[in-house]
Amino acid sequence: MTVYLTRFRLNPARVGARRLLGSPQSLHAAVLSSFAEPPRQRPDGARVLWRVDQPARSEVVLYIVSPDEPDLTHLAEQAGWPRTGGWQTRPYGTFLDRITADEVWSFRLTANPVHSIRRVPDEPTKRTAHITPRHQVEWLLNRQQDAGFAVLEKPEPRPDLPPADAFEVIAHSRKDLMFQKRGEQDTRTHQVKLSRVTFDGRLRVLDPAAFRRTLTSGLGKAKAYGCGLMTLARTE
Repeated sequence: MTVYLTRFRLNPARVGARRLLGSPQSLHAAVLSSFAEPPRQRPDGARVLWRVDQPARSEVVLYIVSPDEPDLTHLAEQAGWPRTGGWQTRPYGTFLDRITADEVWSFRLTANPVHSIRRVPDEPTKRTAHITPRHQVEWLLNRQQDAGFAVLEKPEPRPDLPPADAFEVIAHSRKDLMFQKRGEQDTRTHQVKLSRVTFDGRLRVLDPAAFRRTLTSGLGKAKAYGCGLMTLARTE
């Protein structure tokens, strides 16, 4: 599998970086501009995914998983450190191919946990964000089997707490986004609302092939706006 993982550190002191971080549409466009040819989703489902992490107040990191190797020169010039910053791109496919069943990993996922509701019987369903961490975790647990993994259960779950609290995962850093998007079939603009939530936890691989698809094609909705990308780290 030919896939690349890229890490790029943004410089939040620069106007260009602040503009990109304040607009998921602009950052999406900047990521897609990193490829000489327009990225297309491959038959195996692999596509361009991206996520922004902020491990410290002054540190903001952009991660990209992509079928093709990106060139982030324009981002370094506009929103990074052009002379000393750069970016790191590594082949990701070899790592993915080595994933086997029953491996345990720590993971981070930023996603758009939503559900469809209907307030009256004849009304069309409406996509609505999950608000509470408990419902957000339940959203993830409901998708884990099809995604090829299982979030680990806590060694000693407390029976007096909701079932979602029995698992080694937390949902945090919820951020509500609102922006205007031009329609594909007309020139009118539409207001887009979405909620991004970050999950940190530990998982066990159940189905390596399905799990690889999750890592390269994303999980959930709003992938164009920084959602769906899961990354792994060795568990302690």
